[in-house]
Amino acid sequence: MPSSAPPSSHPSFPGRLALQQRVLPVYRAPFFDLLAGSCLGGLSVFAGQPLLVEGIASAESLNHAEYVPARNIHFGDPSTRFYLCWQRGVVDWLEKVDPDALILEANPRYLSNRKAIRWMKERGRPVLGWGLGAPPLGGILSPVRRRSRLSFLRSLDGILAYSQKGAAEYRALGLPPGRIFAATNSATPRPERPLPHRPDILDGPPVVLFVGRLQARKRLDILFQACAALPEEIRPRVLVVGDGPARPQFEALAEQLYPQVEFVGAKFGWDTEPYFERADLFALPGTGGLAVQQAMSYALPVIVAKGDGTQDDLVRPENGWQVTPGDQGAFTAALREALSDIPRLRHMGAESYRIVVEEINIEEMASSFIYAIMTLIGESSHDIYRI
Repeated sequence: MPSSAPPSSHPSFPGRLALQQRVLPVYRAPFFDLLAGSCLGGLSVFAGQPLLVEGIASAESLNHAEYVPARNIHFGDPSTRFYLCWQRGVVDWLEKVDPDALILEANPRYLSNRKAIRWMKERGRPVLGWGLGAPPLGGILSPVRRRSRLSFLRSLDGILAYSQKGAAEYRALGLPPGRIFAATNSATPRPERPLPHRPDILDGPPVVLFVGRLQARKRLDILFQACAALPEEIRPRVLVVGDGPARPQFEALAEQLYPQVEFVGAKFGWDTEPYFERADLFALPGTGGLAVQQAMSYALPVIVAKGDGTQDDLVRPENGWQVTPGDQGAFTAALREALSDIPRLRHMGAESYRIVVEEINIEEMASSFIYAIMTLIGESSHDIYRI
Protein backbone atom coordinates (compact mmCIF):
# COMPACT_ATOMS: atom_id res chain seq x y z
CA MET A 1 0.00 0.00 0.00
CA PRO A 2 1.26 3.55 -0.69
CA SER A 3 2.16 5.83 2.17
CA SER A 4 -0.55 8.17 3.38
CA ALA A 5 -1.24 10.39 6.35
CA PRO A 6 -3.12 8.86 9.30
CA PRO A 7 -6.73 10.11 9.05
CA SER A 8 -6.62 11.69 12.50
CA SER A 9 -3.36 13.56 11.99
CA HIS A 10 -3.12 17.25 11.10
CA PRO A 11 0.58 17.86 10.47
CA SER A 12 2.22 21.18 9.66
CA PHE A 13 5.15 21.95 7.39
CA PRO A 14 7.60 24.29 9.14
CA GLY A 15 9.08 25.63 5.90
CA ARG A 16 8.04 27.48 2.77
CA LEU A 17 6.24 25.46 0.09
CA ALA A 18 6.04 26.18 -3.64
CA LEU A 19 3.40 24.57 -5.82
CA GLN A 20 3.25 24.63 -9.63
CA GLN A 21 0.07 24.18 -11.67
CA ARG A 22 -0.49 24.61 -15.39
CA VAL A 23 -3.72 26.46 -14.58
CA LEU A 24 -5.51 27.45 -11.37
CA PRO A 25 -9.14 26.27 -11.56
CA VAL A 26 -11.66 27.99 -9.31
CA TYR A 27 -12.49 24.69 -7.61
CA ARG A 28 -8.88 24.26 -6.42
CA ALA A 29 -8.67 27.62 -4.66
CA PRO A 30 -10.22 26.44 -1.34
CA PHE A 31 -7.76 23.53 -1.19
CA PHE A 32 -4.70 25.71 -1.79
CA ASP A 33 -5.85 28.23 0.81
CA LEU A 34 -6.37 25.40 3.28
CA LEU A 35 -2.96 23.92 2.48
CA ALA A 36 -1.37 27.33 3.03
CA GLY A 37 -2.62 27.22 6.63
CA SER A 38 -0.48 24.11 7.21
CA CYS A 39 2.70 25.72 5.82
CA LEU A 40 4.27 27.84 8.55
CA GLY A 41 6.55 29.54 6.02
CA GLY A 42 3.71 30.13 3.58
CA LEU A 43 2.59 28.65 0.26
CA SER A 44 3.25 30.15 -3.17
CA VAL A 45 1.26 28.89 -6.17
CA PHE A 46 2.60 29.39 -9.71
CA ALA A 47 0.00 28.92 -12.45
CA GLY A 48 -0.97 30.29 -15.85
CA GLN A 49 -4.08 30.64 -17.98
CA PRO A 50 -5.84 27.91 -19.99
CA LEU A 51 -6.76 28.18 -23.64
CA LEU A 52 -10.26 29.51 -24.30
CA VAL A 53 -11.34 26.23 -25.90
CA GLU A 54 -10.76 24.41 -22.60
CA GLY A 55 -13.64 26.15 -20.85
CA ILE A 56 -11.82 26.19 -17.49
CA ALA A 57 -12.96 28.80 -14.99
CA SER A 58 -9.72 30.14 -13.49
CA ALA A 59 -9.27 31.73 -10.07
CA GLU A 60 -7.92 35.26 -10.15
CA SER A 61 -6.56 35.27 -6.60
CA LEU A 62 -6.12 33.24 -3.43
CA ASN A 63 -7.05 34.34 0.08
CA HIS A 64 -4.25 32.75 2.12
CA ALA A 65 -1.75 31.39 -0.39
CA GLU A 66 0.32 33.60 -2.66
CA TYR A 67 -0.67 33.40 -6.32
CA VAL A 68 2.08 34.16 -8.86
CA PRO A 69 0.80 34.25 -12.47
CA ALA A 70 2.79 32.30 -15.02
CA ARG A 71 2.85 32.96 -18.73
CA ASN A 72 1.75 29.73 -20.39
CA ILE A 73 2.99 29.05 -23.91
CA HIS A 74 0.77 26.33 -25.38
CA PHE A 75 1.81 24.00 -28.16
CA GLY A 76 -1.18 22.13 -29.61
CA ASP A 77 -4.53 21.15 -28.16
CA PRO A 78 -4.57 20.19 -24.43
CA SER A 79 -7.12 17.46 -25.14
CA THR A 80 -4.67 15.55 -27.36
CA ARG A 81 -1.59 13.48 -26.54
CA PHE A 82 0.61 15.84 -28.55
CA TYR A 83 0.06 18.91 -26.37
CA LEU A 84 3.08 20.60 -24.76
CA CYS A 85 3.31 23.59 -22.43
CA TRP A 86 6.12 25.89 -21.35
CA GLN A 87 5.64 28.24 -18.41
CA ARG A 88 7.81 31.32 -18.61
CA GLY A 89 9.18 32.71 -15.37
CA VAL A 90 9.39 29.48 -13.38
CA VAL A 91 13.01 29.97 -12.29
CA ASP A 92 12.45 33.64 -11.44
CA TRP A 93 9.54 32.51 -9.26
CA LEU A 94 11.63 29.88 -7.46
CA GLU A 95 14.49 32.32 -6.87
CA LYS A 96 12.10 34.85 -5.34
CA VAL A 97 10.17 32.33 -3.20
CA ASP A 98 13.26 30.26 -2.28
CA PRO A 99 11.11 27.28 -1.22
CA ASP A 100 12.08 24.44 1.09
CA ALA A 101 10.03 21.99 -0.98
CA LEU A 102 8.29 21.99 -4.34
CA ILE A 103 5.17 20.20 -5.53
CA LEU A 104 4.53 20.20 -9.26
CA GLU A 105 2.30 18.46 -11.76
CA ALA A 106 3.75 15.07 -12.64
CA ASN A 107 3.31 15.58 -16.36
CA PRO A 108 6.37 15.39 -18.66
CA ARG A 109 4.49 17.42 -21.28
CA TYR A 110 4.93 20.50 -19.10
CA LEU A 111 8.47 21.10 -20.28
CA SER A 112 9.49 23.90 -17.92
CA ASN A 113 8.94 21.60 -14.92
CA ARG A 114 12.25 19.87 -15.68
CA LYS A 115 13.97 23.22 -15.23
CA ALA A 116 12.24 23.69 -11.88
CA ILE A 117 13.33 20.21 -10.75
CA ARG A 118 16.96 20.95 -11.62
CA TRP A 119 16.82 24.22 -9.68
CA MET A 120 15.61 22.42 -6.57
CA LYS A 121 18.02 19.48 -6.92
CA GLU A 122 21.00 21.83 -7.19
CA ARG A 123 20.04 23.10 -3.74
CA GLY A 124 19.32 19.69 -2.23
CA ARG A 125 15.62 20.33 -1.74
CA PRO A 126 12.85 17.77 -2.30
CA VAL A 127 10.43 17.76 -5.23
CA LEU A 128 7.10 15.95 -5.18
CA GLY A 129 5.06 15.23 -8.27
CA TRP A 130 1.25 15.30 -8.18
CA GLY A 131 -0.54 13.24 -10.78
CA LEU A 132 -3.46 11.07 -11.83
CA GLY A 133 -1.35 7.98 -12.38
CA ALA A 134 0.38 6.26 -15.28
CA PRO A 135 -2.20 4.50 -17.47
CA PRO A 136 -1.02 2.44 -20.46
CA LEU A 137 0.06 4.48 -23.46
CA GLY A 138 -1.04 3.77 -27.02
CA GLY A 139 -0.11 4.89 -30.50
CA ILE A 140 2.98 4.73 -32.66
CA LEU A 141 4.88 7.11 -30.36
CA SER A 142 4.07 5.17 -27.18
CA PRO A 143 7.66 3.82 -26.68
CA VAL A 144 9.06 7.34 -26.82
CA ARG A 145 6.36 8.71 -24.56
CA ARG A 146 6.87 5.85 -22.09
CA ARG A 147 10.61 6.56 -21.82
CA SER A 148 9.94 10.27 -21.38
CA ARG A 149 7.38 9.61 -18.67
CA LEU A 150 9.63 7.23 -16.74
CA SER A 151 12.65 9.54 -16.99
CA PHE A 152 10.57 12.41 -15.67
CA LEU A 153 9.02 10.46 -12.80
CA ARG A 154 12.39 9.08 -11.71
CA SER A 155 13.72 12.63 -11.43
CA LEU A 156 11.22 13.28 -8.63
CA ASP A 157 11.81 12.50 -4.96
CA GLY A 158 8.25 11.28 -4.51
CA ILE A 159 4.85 11.19 -6.13
CA LEU A 160 1.38 12.12 -4.85
CA ALA A 161 -1.35 10.13 -6.61
CA TYR A 162 -4.92 11.34 -6.94
CA SER A 163 -6.24 7.87 -6.10
CA GLN A 164 -5.29 4.37 -4.99
CA LYS A 165 -5.56 3.30 -8.63
CA GLY A 166 -3.08 5.99 -9.63
CA ALA A 167 -0.72 4.92 -6.87
CA ALA A 168 -0.90 1.32 -8.10
CA GLU A 169 -0.01 2.47 -11.62
CA TYR A 170 3.05 4.31 -10.32
CA ARG A 171 4.13 1.21 -8.41
CA ALA A 172 3.68 -0.90 -11.54
CA LEU A 173 6.20 1.35 -13.31
CA GLY A 174 8.80 0.37 -10.74
CA LEU A 175 8.86 3.58 -8.71
CA PRO A 176 9.92 2.99 -5.06
CA PRO A 177 6.75 2.17 -3.05
CA GLY A 178 7.99 4.20 -0.08
CA ARG A 179 8.03 7.32 -2.26
CA ILE A 180 4.45 6.94 -3.50
CA PHE A 181 1.73 8.69 -1.50
CA ALA A 182 -2.05 8.59 -1.92
CA ALA A 183 -3.79 11.96 -1.56
CA THR A 184 -7.34 11.17 -2.66
CA ASN A 185 -8.58 13.92 -4.92
CA SER A 186 -11.15 16.22 -3.34
CA ALA A 187 -12.70 19.59 -4.04
CA THR A 188 -15.08 19.74 -1.08
CA PRO A 189 -14.50 20.60 2.60
CA ARG A 190 -15.64 18.26 5.34
CA PRO A 191 -19.37 19.08 5.72
CA GLU A 192 -20.32 20.97 8.86
CA ARG A 193 -24.05 20.35 8.49
CA PRO A 194 -25.51 17.28 10.23
CA LEU A 195 -26.64 14.23 8.29
CA PRO A 196 -29.76 15.32 6.37
CA HIS A 197 -32.95 13.39 7.05
CA ARG A 198 -35.06 12.15 4.16
CA PRO A 199 -38.18 10.00 4.64
CA ASP A 200 -38.28 6.39 3.47
CA ILE A 201 -41.71 6.97 1.92
CA LEU A 202 -41.91 9.55 -0.86
CA ASP A 203 -44.86 11.94 -1.21
CA GLY A 204 -44.29 12.29 -4.95
CA PRO A 205 -41.98 11.09 -7.70
CA PRO A 206 -38.30 10.66 -6.77
CA VAL A 207 -35.94 13.47 -7.75
CA VAL A 208 -32.74 12.81 -9.71
CA LEU A 209 -30.22 15.64 -9.77
CA PHE A 210 -27.47 16.57 -12.23
CA VAL A 211 -25.11 19.48 -11.54
CA GLY A 212 -22.42 20.56 -13.97
CA ARG A 213 -21.47 22.51 -17.06
CA LEU A 214 -23.69 21.60 -19.98
CA GLN A 215 -21.31 20.19 -22.57
CA ALA A 216 -21.80 17.33 -25.00
CA ARG A 217 -19.43 15.10 -23.01
CA LYS A 218 -21.80 15.22 -20.02
CA ARG A 219 -24.04 12.76 -21.93
CA LEU A 220 -27.37 13.85 -20.50
CA ASP A 221 -28.95 11.94 -23.38
CA ILE A 222 -28.09 8.75 -21.48
CA LEU A 223 -29.87 10.02 -18.37
CA PHE A 224 -32.98 11.06 -20.30
CA GLN A 225 -33.24 7.74 -22.14
CA ALA A 226 -32.71 5.81 -18.90
CA CYS A 227 -35.55 7.70 -17.20
CA ALA A 228 -37.86 7.10 -20.14
CA ALA A 229 -37.16 3.35 -19.97
CA LEU A 230 -38.20 3.03 -16.31
CA PRO A 231 -41.54 1.65 -15.14
CA GLU A 232 -44.14 4.38 -14.75
CA GLU A 233 -44.30 4.06 -10.94
CA ILE A 234 -40.64 4.97 -10.38
CA ARG A 235 -40.07 7.52 -13.13
CA PRO A 236 -38.36 10.50 -11.51
CA ARG A 237 -38.42 14.20 -11.85
CA VAL A 238 -35.01 15.35 -13.17
CA LEU A 239 -33.36 18.60 -12.09
CA VAL A 240 -30.52 19.88 -14.27
CA VAL A 241 -28.45 22.58 -12.58
CA GLY A 242 -25.93 24.28 -14.84
CA ASP A 243 -25.44 26.09 -18.10
CA GLY A 244 -23.17 25.77 -21.09
CA PRO A 245 -22.91 25.53 -24.87
CA ALA A 246 -24.94 22.31 -25.13
CA ARG A 247 -27.94 23.56 -23.16
CA PRO A 248 -30.19 24.19 -26.22
CA GLN A 249 -29.48 20.70 -27.57
CA PHE A 250 -30.12 19.08 -24.19
CA GLU A 251 -33.37 21.02 -23.73
CA ALA A 252 -34.59 19.90 -27.15
CA LEU A 253 -33.58 16.33 -26.39
CA ALA A 254 -35.39 16.35 -23.05
CA GLU A 255 -38.55 17.65 -24.70
CA GLN A 256 -38.35 14.76 -27.12
CA LEU A 257 -37.28 11.94 -24.80
CA TYR A 258 -38.35 12.85 -21.26
CA PRO A 259 -40.31 16.08 -20.66
CA GLN A 260 -40.14 15.65 -16.86
CA VAL A 261 -36.80 17.51 -16.87
CA GLU A 262 -36.41 20.98 -15.36
CA PHE A 263 -33.45 23.10 -16.42
CA VAL A 264 -32.83 25.60 -13.61
CA GLY A 265 -29.73 27.28 -15.04
CA ALA A 266 -26.35 27.95 -13.46
CA LYS A 267 -26.23 28.11 -9.66
CA PHE A 268 -23.18 28.60 -7.46
CA GLY A 269 -22.30 28.36 -3.80
CA TRP A 270 -25.22 28.43 -1.40
CA ASP A 271 -27.66 28.82 -4.31
CA THR A 272 -27.16 25.13 -5.12
CA GLU A 273 -28.19 23.96 -1.64
CA PRO A 274 -31.97 23.76 -2.19
CA TYR A 275 -31.46 21.44 -5.17
CA PHE A 276 -29.19 19.05 -3.31
CA GLU A 277 -31.64 19.01 -0.41
CA ARG A 278 -34.62 18.21 -2.67
CA ALA A 279 -32.86 15.38 -4.50
CA ASP A 280 -33.00 11.65 -3.79
CA LEU A 281 -30.19 10.60 -6.13
CA PHE A 282 -27.31 12.27 -7.97
CA ALA A 283 -26.51 11.17 -11.54
CA LEU A 284 -23.42 11.86 -13.64
CA PRO A 285 -23.75 9.97 -16.94
CA GLY A 286 -20.73 11.55 -18.66
CA THR A 287 -17.22 12.74 -17.85
CA GLY A 288 -16.27 15.24 -15.19
CA GLY A 289 -17.53 15.05 -11.67
CA LEU A 290 -16.66 17.93 -9.37
CA ALA A 291 -20.19 17.92 -7.98
CA VAL A 292 -20.11 14.24 -6.94
CA GLN A 293 -18.47 14.98 -3.58
CA GLN A 294 -20.78 17.92 -3.01
CA ALA A 295 -23.75 15.64 -3.61
CA MET A 296 -22.34 13.08 -1.18
CA SER A 297 -21.98 15.80 1.47
CA TYR A 298 -25.78 16.15 1.24
CA ALA A 299 -26.17 12.39 1.85
CA LEU A 300 -27.02 11.52 -1.73
CA PRO A 301 -26.20 8.18 -3.31
CA VAL A 302 -24.63 8.59 -6.74
CA ILE A 303 -24.53 6.98 -10.19
CA VAL A 304 -21.43 7.93 -12.16
CA ALA A 305 -19.64 6.93 -15.33
CA LYS A 306 -16.23 5.44 -14.62
CA GLY A 307 -13.42 7.91 -15.14
CA ASP A 308 -9.71 8.18 -14.48
CA GLY A 309 -9.75 6.25 -11.20
CA THR A 310 -10.35 9.17 -8.86
CA GLN A 311 -13.96 8.03 -8.41
CA ASP A 312 -12.95 4.48 -7.47
CA ASP A 313 -12.15 5.61 -3.93
CA LEU A 314 -15.23 7.81 -3.73
CA VAL A 315 -18.03 5.72 -5.25
CA ARG A 316 -18.40 2.21 -3.84
CA PRO A 317 -21.15 -0.42 -3.85
CA GLU A 318 -22.15 0.83 -0.40
CA ASN A 319 -22.99 4.34 -1.64
CA GLY A 320 -23.51 4.19 -5.39
CA TRP A 321 -22.92 2.76 -8.81
CA GLN A 322 -20.09 3.12 -11.32
CA VAL A 323 -21.04 2.23 -14.89
CA THR A 324 -19.06 1.94 -18.10
CA PRO A 325 -19.05 5.29 -19.98
CA GLY A 326 -21.56 5.31 -22.82
CA ASP A 327 -23.27 2.06 -21.73
CA GLN A 328 -26.94 2.96 -21.92
CA GLY A 329 -28.11 -0.43 -20.65
CA ALA A 330 -25.86 -0.36 -17.59
CA PHE A 331 -26.90 3.16 -16.67
CA THR A 332 -30.58 2.31 -17.04
CA ALA A 333 -30.18 -0.81 -14.90
CA ALA A 334 -28.42 1.16 -12.15
CA LEU A 335 -31.11 3.84 -12.18
CA ARG A 336 -33.88 1.23 -11.98
CA GLU A 337 -32.14 -0.51 -9.06
CA ALA A 338 -31.62 2.76 -7.23
CA LEU A 339 -35.19 4.03 -7.49
CA SER A 340 -36.84 0.67 -6.75
CA ASP A 341 -35.83 0.61 -3.08
CA ILE A 342 -36.01 3.99 -1.35
CA PRO A 343 -35.08 2.76 2.19
CA ARG A 344 -31.93 1.18 0.76
CA LEU A 345 -31.25 4.42 -1.12
CA ARG A 346 -31.36 6.31 2.18
CA HIS A 347 -28.80 3.95 3.75
CA MET A 348 -26.53 4.46 0.75
CA GLY A 349 -26.88 8.22 1.12
CA ALA A 350 -25.83 7.98 4.76
CA GLU A 351 -22.71 6.10 3.65
CA SER A 352 -21.94 8.84 1.10
CA TYR A 353 -22.09 11.36 3.93
CA ARG A 354 -19.81 9.25 6.14
CA ILE A 355 -17.20 8.94 3.38
CA VAL A 356 -16.88 12.70 2.84
CA VAL A 357 -16.89 13.40 6.58
CA GLU A 358 -14.31 10.80 7.60
CA GLU A 359 -12.24 9.93 4.54
CA ILE A 360 -12.35 12.14 1.46
CA ASN A 361 -12.35 15.90 1.85
CA ILE A 362 -9.87 18.71 1.30
CA GLU A 363 -8.80 18.64 4.96
CA GLU A 364 -7.65 15.01 4.64
CA MET A 365 -6.09 15.79 1.27
CA ALA A 366 -4.05 18.64 2.76
CA SER A 367 -2.91 16.37 5.59
CA SER A 368 -1.73 13.81 3.03
CA PHE A 369 0.26 16.49 1.19
CA ILE A 370 2.00 17.64 4.36
CA TYR A 371 2.65 14.07 5.48
CA ALA A 372 4.31 13.29 2.14
CA ILE A 373 6.49 16.40 2.30
CA MET A 374 7.55 15.74 5.88
CA THR A 375 8.38 12.12 5.03
CA LEU A 376 10.72 13.27 2.27
CA ILE A 377 12.17 16.09 4.38
CA GLY A 378 12.95 13.53 7.07
CA GLU A 379 15.18 11.76 4.54
CA SER A 380 16.88 14.99 3.49
CA SER A 381 19.71 16.93 5.09
CA HIS A 382 18.12 20.25 4.09
CA ASP A 383 17.38 22.38 7.16
CA ILE A 384 13.91 23.86 6.81
CA TYR A 385 13.90 25.75 10.09
CA ARG A 386 14.67 29.32 9.11
CA ILE A 387 15.83 32.14 11.34
